[in-house]
Amino acid sequence: MAQREFKKEDFVKSDDSGYQIEYLVGDIGEGIDLIVERKKDDGAYETIQVPIKRSDDKIFVCLDQPVDGRIIYEN
Repeated sequence: MAQREFKKEDFVKSDDSGYQIEYLVGDIGEGIDLIVERKKDDGAYETIQVPIKRSDDKIFVCLDQPVDGRIIYEN
């Protein structure tokens, strides 16, 4: 499985008063088996459940607040 790390700064404010980060389908696949993990203060990761939206060839990971973390996907 492959992974991509993200930082709080990568998120943008969305229209529904949350935050989102955008990926291309070509970069991480169809998004069927995505795992989103938040990085804790001690450096360990914990799996979180978040809404994932699709539009055209883009996938959006949506959160209430930006966090540091990673997305794990099949390549």
